[in-house]
Amino acid sequence: MRLEGKVAIVTGAASGMGKSIAALYAKEGAKVVVSDINQHGADAVVEEIKSSGGEAIAVACNVAKEADIQTLVDSAVAEYGTLDVLVNNAGIMDNFEAAADIDDDSWERIFAINTTGVMRATRKALKVFLEKGSGNIINIASAGGLQGARAGATYTASKHAVVGFTKNTGFMYANNGIRCNAIAPGGVETNIGSTMTHISEFGMGRTQPGMAVNPRIGKPDEIAYVALFLASDESSFVNGTVITADSGWLAY
Repeated sequence: MRLEGKVAIVTGAASGMGKSIAALYAKEGAKVVVSDINQHGADAVVEEIKSSGGEAIAVACNVAKEADIQTLVDSAVAEYGTLDVLVNNAGIMDNFEAAADIDDDSWERIFAINTTGVMRATRKALKVFLEKGSGNIINIASAGGLQGARAGATYTASKHAVVGFTKNTGFMYANNGIRCNAIAPGGVETNIGSTMTHISEFGMGRTQPGMAVNPRIGKPDEIAYVALFLASDESSFVNGTVITADSGWLAY
């Protein structure tokens, strides 16, 4: 039970990587706050966790809304008395638009969810972590946060920002017993594609050479095990960095 006694929030946990992370954390002894904009989906994940002997609650949260994030962290502390791990997993994709084709509304929406939501949840959780002198933040970045041709300009910029925010946060609070790391998954079987609408032919065409060298598509559980390592005490010396989980895609 590598997370026994710990309380964890996982955003975007109704499906995909978030669901796998939440389920694995519960299996390893954590009390999990399953957060998602999809209340029905979050409730279903909680029921699965409970049926397997785990402990969890569901909290509806749109990470683009500050009030929802405040409620999310407050609910975790009210239910379980504290917070130990925050996993900022919620995210959406762009349509592979290059800079000339970016729409302002799309840019602002993607940044609100992928980047600003990460900052706000971290900011709120830090109030708890600083008071108790310990805490662990795990951000889900992306291969697109390390390379320039794995998505459109907006998604790429939003995930690069998450990488920089992770490194800065990890360093800033290293002396306070708080760690902050990120995972950069490659292509993983999730429903993030459902957030894509009208894909840019130009942008998709330009990224095809990089896409073609991807060794394989990953499973959500494979990312969950990386998140388990980062949440556990086994990674106590790992801070302010990004772990790539992509079957060697970025090694090319």
